[in-house]
Amino acid sequence: MPGSQVRQTLAGKEREIVELVRQTYLLYDAGLALNPPSYFLRFPDRPSSRIIALPASLGGEEAVDGMKWISSFPENVDRGIPRASAILVLNDPETGFPYACMESSIVSATRTAASAAVGADYLTRGRALPRRVGFIGAGLIARYVHTFLVATGWEFDEIGVRDTSLDSAAGFQTYVEGTGEPGRCTIHESVGSLIRGSDLIVLATVASAPHIYDVGAFDHHPVVLNVSLRDLSAEVILNACNVVDDIEHCLKADTSPHLAEQSLGNRSFVHGTLADVVESRTVIPTDRTVVFSPFGMGVLDLAVGQLVHQTVEAAGELQVVEGFFHELNRH
Repeated sequence: MPGSQVRQTLAGKEREIVELVRQTYLLYDAGLALNPPSYFLRFPDRPSSRIIALPASLGGEEAVDGMKWISSFPENVDRGIPRASAILVLNDPETGFPYACMESSIVSATRTAASAAVGADYLTRGRALPRRVGFIGAGLIARYVHTFLVATGWEFDEIGVRDTSLDSAAGFQTYVEGTGEPGRCTIHESVGSLIRGSDLIVLATVASAPHIYDVGAFDHHPVVLNVSLRDLSAEVILNACNVVDDIEHCLKADTSPHLAEQSLGNRSFVHGTLADVVESRTVIPTDRTVVFSPFGMGVLDLAVGQLVHQTVEAAGELQVVEGFFHELNRH
């Protein structure tokens, strides 16, 4: 299934997808989904690049198995092409046969943005409604997160953006202004000014190591959607209330929470999972910075991919490769 078809199928379904992602988190929390550790293929001669395999199994009424295979090559940005590319394979849970293969960068961006929207919803409850949002990193993910926030009812007076590429920041500004949504979009010259001027912060960079060290910049206690996972120093993490999607998945691969664990020597700084918050098992303080670090779970890709497949199938628009399996008879 080509990316154009995936994008068209998901467009306008932001609220439905956010609820789907929320329910998938709860299914996983209830033990009705499997999300084994992701496998990272790294390259000694290309240390900044990686390809990740995310196998998963989703139970419940819409059971499906499968795997996302996603590459991250940060140097692509300088080449003028997207950093990430991906495919998603869906397998029949009864026979194990794959029945769908789709371009998955849109699925990945969609589930990431939906996850961020769920986090923003639950982690800002009890606080003054954030009216100033700041985006550090101005690529595809940032645009999707903004789209999902707006589609789920958020309104902002001020929208800040900071990117190491001025062209990318300007492109994001043009995108925001083109949406027709209220709110002034400003390009910030420094990360510090953006953080200090934002109540809700979205980290969506390609950083492979921390570059945000100023704990004082967070003195106003914003909510931080740590989507790109590696921007914040261990000290910033340890001075915040931390919520993750899954502890075992998030505290590895040199993410900011992983570095915080290595610095502290334990995981006591993790306040709980997003499912804990949704189910009211964990109460989020309103007088501390809150950091939500979603590692990105394969079960979310399966849920969104399954929605795409079902929608396209119902419309009679599946592109079938006849004879793909050469031999289906055992004898």
